[in-house]
Parts: sequence; C-alpha cells; structure tokens
Amino acid sequence: MNAVAKKQQIKQPSRPPHQVRIIGGQWKRTPLAVIAAEGLRPTPDRVRETVFNWLGHLLDGAWSQLTCLDMFAGTGALGFEAASRGMASVTMVEYHTPAFRQLDATKQKLHADQVSLVRADALTVVQGMAARQQRFDLIFLDPPYNLGMLPKILPYCAEILTAKGLLYVEAETSLAADDLDETTAAMLAGWSVIRADQAGSVFFHILQRNN
Repeated sequence: MNAVAKKQQIKQPSRPPHQVRIIGGQWKRTPLAVIAAEGLRPTPDRVRETVFNWLGHLLDGAWSQLTCLDMFAGTGALGFEAASRGMASVTMVEYHTPAFRQLDATKQKLHADQVSLVRADALTVVQGMAARQQRFDLIFLDPPYNLGMLPKILPYCAEILTAKGLLYVEAETSLAADDLDETTAAMLAGWSVIRADQAGSVFFHILQRNN
C-alpha cells in the first residue's frame, strides 16, 4: 500500500454501528447496537412505540406483575423495552452467537437482573417450555422471514401463554387481512388478532387466544 492510500485509509472515518434505542421506561433513549448479521431485523423505533402504547393500554400498565418471553431476540429491542418499563421478568432466546454476546453485553451494561438469556434454537426452547408447563403473560415472536417458522411455533405459544396473555407477532404478510389464504387461516385458528398495523414492509400484530 502506497503512502497516499495509507493516508486515505487513516482519514476515512469508521462508520458507527447501526443502532436502535429504547423508547420508554428507566432506560429510555439508551442505544442498542445492531450487529451485522444475516436475517437480523430489529423492530424499528416507530413500530415499538406504537406496540408499547398498545400494550400499555391492554395490560393496564401492570408491567411489574407480568412475565415476558422474547423469542428470536436479536438486538433485544423488544425484550429490553419490556424490562425497561418494569416487567417482572424477561426471558430472551437467541441462537446466533454474536447476537447472543451482544445481548449479554447489553444486559451487563444495564444491570438488567430481571433479564434471563438463553442461547438455543427457539423452537426447541418453546417445545421444552410447553412440556414443563411454563407460562408467560407476554410473548414477542419476530422470526426470520420466509422460513415458515410461524406455523411451527404458534401452537406452542398457545400452550405457554396465560389465559389472558398477549402475543406480539411480526410477519412479512398481514395476519389481519380479509382474504387470508387457507394455510394462514388454519394457522390462526384459535387466535384473535386484536391489534394490527403496517410500517413499510413490516406487518405487526397483537394476538390473543380464544378462550
């Protein structure tokens, strides 16, 4: 490398990591680093603001009495947001090693003792939880797109959700459309979509079991 190239390389600023931020609660405005990883798709700030406004209303602000499961946690944007607002306990599941390490670094930085991290395959974890009859009041389900994960995991979510619990789902298509295909309609049997919206290509929903 010649001297000019070296000079240009030194002058070139390093790009800061992409970030999202916690919207509310005790860690409001805290940035969360987004690592470069295929399929990692953090829930945008604007979407989370809408979702947590919904949840605050639906849960009557009773965060400290509730437990949360964040599947496919990624950056932890959803789980740390819930913990920031006072959720009694938050369990985050993430398989990707670099993402898991980033979650652990964030947990330590925030001293988030109410957060538990599990490095494992989400489907395997939820199957085990169903077998142990674990229950959660709120589940975040934001799987990678186009891998067919929702039909596999939703039945187990129904088993581990409390009777009045809420399930947040992000998907590449609407689950609240009037013209659902047969596969999607069958997948949603036993569920009611009680909130739904779209931001760009992101469709996000709050579901509740039909009891």
